Amino acid sequence: MEESKTKLSIVIVNYNVACFLEQCLRSVYEAAAGLAVEVFVVDNHSVDNSLDMLRKQFPQVKLIANQDNVGFAKANNQAIRQASGEYVLLLNPDTIVQSDTFAKTLEFMDQTPDAGALGVKMIDGQGRYLPESKRGLPLPEVAFYKIFGLSKLFKKSKRFGRYHLTYLDPDQIHSIEVLPGAFMLLRKSVLDQIGLLDETFFMYGEDIDLSYRVTLGGYKNYYYPLTRIIHYKGESTKKSSVNYVIVFYQAMQIFAKKHFSPQNAKLFDLMINFAIWFRASLAIAKRMFLKILMPLLDLLLIYGGLLALSYAWENGVLASRSSSFPPEYRYGILPLYALVWVCCIWLRNAYRAPVSMKNVNQGVLWGAVALLLSYALLGEQLRFSRAVLLLGIAYVFLVVNALRLLIGRLHLKSYPIGEMSVKRQVIVGWPEEAGRVSRLLPLMSVKQELLGWVCPETEFRKEEEASQYMGTLSQLPEIIEIYKVNELIFCGKDISTTQIMTIMSRLQDFPLEYKIAPPESLYIIGSNSINMEGDVYTLAANSIGKKENRRRKRLFDLVSASLLLLLSPLLIGFMPDKSAFYRNLCQVWRGRKTWVGYHPVLETDAGLPVLKEGVLYTTAALRKELTPAMIIRINGLYAKDYKIRTDLRILLGALRKTAA
Repeated sequence: MEESKTKLSIVIVNYNVACFLEQCLRSVYEAAAGLAVEVFVVDNHSVDNSLDMLRKQFPQVKLIANQDNVGFAKANNQAIRQASGEYVLLLNPDTIVQSDTFAKTLEFMDQTPDAGALGVKMIDGQGRYLPESKRGLPLPEVAFYKIFGLSKLFKKSKRFGRYHLTYLDPDQIHSIEVLPGAFMLLRKSVLDQIGLLDETFFMYGEDIDLSYRVTLGGYKNYYYPLTRIIHYKGESTKKSSVNYVIVFYQAMQIFAKKHFSPQNAKLFDLMINFAIWFRASLAIAKRMFLKILMPLLDLLLIYGGLLALSYAWENGVLASRSSSFPPEYRYGILPLYALVWVCCIWLRNAYRAPVSMKNVNQGVLWGAVALLLSYALLGEQLRFSRAVLLLGIAYVFLVVNALRLLIGRLHLKSYPIGEMSVKRQVIVGWPEEAGRVSRLLPLMSVKQELLGWVCPETEFRKEEEASQYMGTLSQLPEIIEIYKVNELIFCGKDISTTQIMTIMSRLQDFPLEYKIAPPESLYIIGSNSINMEGDVYTLAANSIGKKENRRRKRLFDLVSASLLLLLSPLLIGFMPDKSAFYRNLCQVWRGRKTWVGYHPVLETDAGLPVLKEGVLYTTAALRKELTPAMIIRINGLYAKDYKIRTDLRILLGALRKTAA
């Protein structure tokens, strides 16, 4: 019997984004069900756990592991040369495809003979349409309109809106000039005719070049919005960075020299060089402005308030004594007071995002103490008014907190207030998976308040399930409004990518952030806005191998063992094996064991720092239904980001197991 021919070859180039790649591949295999599909992953020498994750979780992937970062174009070409599919899809790892994406796009390509390549509608992590889903050729005049913001100002103009084709309906199929490299479906026969990706482009621009060569070959590029993908954007280079501006516009220069006439190429080259300078200057200026904005506001508000207090005190008190403040006090001493306060707030790192109100108030307190001490040490002729200084201290506490409260209410992304950035979360999923994700969340390095679960269907499967949920999908808008939810977490095992994207689009009027928890994964992935790259909830790097962390762990063992020994007369009655409890307690106190150690598995990671045998395992907080792969990863995360509170949580949560 003849082997069925491969319909689609999917090529994903990965570089240090293992968590995004994992979620992408899960969506790919869900969408590929029933189709003849092969999947290539080309890894450009990642230093994270990408290769290990691929070999363990996706052994069916055709892996090409490079020993260097060879760039996007060359990496894609490596896989395309091995591809056997009728169609080739270039797909970014920071994407999620709908479950119907491949079926719909392949059907359209089969029915449209003049289609050489196809792109789809892309949305960001909040369900908002990404304008780069369709683009025009970056001709000199088009680039000019883009550089100077005319394309943004006149979106519906066919003349000025050609960069992102903003005058075209994003919900209609169109023949366009340029497709995005994040999702680019091509006929293999067309690639054989026009050639592969141009490896002169290291990053950016190769999609423009390839799209243009498709049209030169006599075919059309189609924008197909009847299916969608999530594109988290910008994992390799942040779009707002100076580095991105330089790399992107240099790619445009390569394109111009290759395809434009010498005269137009020279004009374009001059324009691009100016654009690099102009946009890089804007990026630097914006960054500097944002850094000095808050200190400047504090300085002006503090000085303005002190100045007003000085006039009020002069008119209300000093006037009756025929006295007044000299100009050097108002225009010399008071500005110095304000500067001291701003410097003290800065020394407490209170201008760094996310802003800690504790650090802000400590900075104000430091400034107050410094000024009071200085006032006491000054000569009599420089002590102008103790009353204004004391009233000023109260005013400064009030004004800096009020300013940040106002900014917190505005939810400005450039200046997040730490105490106001608590995630009020709801999990959408069935009890088994929602429970697993609920147990993961306390391990994540993010301030959070889990409000509850929402049933992933419009009605409950069983009446008795109702007590476990806040409501159903149909009640989600009301739940968000009543409970002030600001983050939804979808269980990828229980709800399809198509449903997730539909829900995100329906809830665009709410100020929500979205995360997706892939099945059997310890990553929770999402994106906050159209201008932000994807982000991940996982543990930050703070290795247990560090000497200070080993000392902290040993100190925790000693202190907790001593406390448990003191409390043992009260606790011993609840212990299943009293002798085992005292035996383990003594071994921890003497340093032969530690309270929390790795969960032993048949397959171990020799790269983990060595720990003493644990009375309890790292998995004690998760308790059950763990695969060997999950145990290995939990051990790895524990080793990667050690915190005393993790040991404390595990110890308190599994105290009875210390007597086993």
